[in-house]
Amino acid sequence: MMRARTFISLCLLALLATSCVASTPAVRSGVWYEIFVRSWYDSNGDGVGDLNGVTAKLDYLKALGVDGIWLMPINPSPSYHGYDVTDYQSINPEYGTLDDFKALLAAAHQRGIRVIMDMVINHTSNQHPWFKSAKAASSPYRGWYIWADQYTDVDTPNAFGGRAWNSTGNDWYLSIFDSGMPDLDFDNPDVRARMIAIGQFWLQQGVDGFRLDAARHLYEDLSSDMAGTRAMQKNIGWWAEYRHGLDAVNPAAYLVGEVSVSDADRLARYLGPLDAVFDFPAATAMINAARSESRQDIAASLQNMYQSFAYAAYAGGGPRAVGQRETAGSGVIQDAPFLSNHDQDRVMSQLDGSDRHMRMAAAMLLTLPGQPFLYYGEELGMRGRKPDPDLRAPMRWQRAPDALGETRWHAVAAENGPAISVEAQSGDANSLLNFYTRLIHWRIDLPVLRNGSFHAYPASSDHLVAWVRGEGDEAVLVVHNLAGAAQSMALNVPDEPAFTNVVEQSGAGASLAGSTLHMQPYSTVVIQ
Repeated sequence: MMRARTFISLCLLALLATSCVASTPAVRSGVWYEIFVRSWYDSNGDGVGDLNGVTAKLDYLKALGVDGIWLMPINPSPSYHGYDVTDYQSINPEYGTLDDFKALLAAAHQRGIRVIMDMVINHTSNQHPWFKSAKAASSPYRGWYIWADQYTDVDTPNAFGGRAWNSTGNDWYLSIFDSGMPDLDFDNPDVRARMIAIGQFWLQQGVDGFRLDAARHLYEDLSSDMAGTRAMQKNIGWWAEYRHGLDAVNPAAYLVGEVSVSDADRLARYLGPLDAVFDFPAATAMINAARSESRQDIAASLQNMYQSFAYAAYAGGGPRAVGQRETAGSGVIQDAPFLSNHDQDRVMSQLDGSDRHMRMAAAMLLTLPGQPFLYYGEELGMRGRKPDPDLRAPMRWQRAPDALGETRWHAVAAENGPAISVEAQSGDANSLLNFYTRLIHWRIDLPVLRNGSFHAYPASSDHLVAWVRGEGDEAVLVVHNLAGAAQSMALNVPDEPAFTNVVEQSGAGASLAGSTLHMQPYSTVVIQ
């Protein structure tokens, strides 16, 4: 284990100049990494990140230990972010070509790294040829969108409280996110068939699955939809149809849905057709616990959530979040926990720049079951608050923001200075980057952290949060000290295994004296 970690450190030191692929062991961490291609790495000097830039930095991701990458939209689009697509079967020319994308897929798969794409099908761009045609009442695409009639109240609010209906000048169309993003009508069988065909196309190119944008909003469009279950049931019915269509090409395709609700039971219902949904309640709980240095019953809340997930998956016979289908009742927890993403203030900003709190949030995330997601730059401590472009600012590779490969489409904020770069942190054993690398590799070294069951473990202090991860005859106890003071905790809990051997710790100085655990401030231990 120590030899593997020494190799990892050497790889990080050499990332900017050499490749570590040939002798790096196969990665199996279950951790995904979200990339905004525009901000990632510029391979051709035009200031915009591109697909070849993603390929160029796969060795960085391999050394970090991630198991897969999620690419934010890479289809042609009139916007910088790409969430309004104009051609679903092409590549944004700013990012490269389809051949560049296939080269990225081949290089990623060679390294054991999966690739999923953002699939944005709730709506198109208003510049999409379908919508341009649909403005004419006689168009064959007219029925692909949702138009107001004489009975429609065009002042009806959308699911977020804003405007649901927008005008072309002659007609009103549904567009719940933005006037430039008209909603597709998924009651139309032609729309459903085309979207399944598009998913099949990308699977045939070698993609490993999809992150499903706005997965609850294909039918949950209006504020009135939020109170009932009919729209939700229609959403789930569609995703079951979509899954069935993708199975014809790749039954192992990984589908993770953006279902932005705080209700665990409502989240769980999507686990029939989907492998996982992003765990928004867990993100809020972990950040609050880290910030307050108090457990706030987070372990018990997670246990209840996973029980809801397990019941829903068992009842629905759903897929499992391990990259392949397994039988219901297998015990693998379907979850996609995360701390922040491209729509939220970066987690370091939510934690007011506290490196210690950031490390505790990361430690909680990376010792949970399921397949955790990291947002690019999170491992460096990048900061950013809304507006959205500031959440999606350039990844920093070198200390100098104008160095070769740095993207320049958006200004680099002073708070993301030279220290918030791979160059600055890769050679520092105590950096946040190396902290993340160590935690991710715990999941490789200890499969029970990846695949094991979960239950809360009673802690003797409000500053301690503890849970047990188990698989077969193996069990480990994970304890987090969220506070700035040393803590002690008795481990003689009835009906729990005897945990006697500290196998991992995030810092140093943890010890067991008989059945009492002594922990240093802001630290995590794993005990067999």
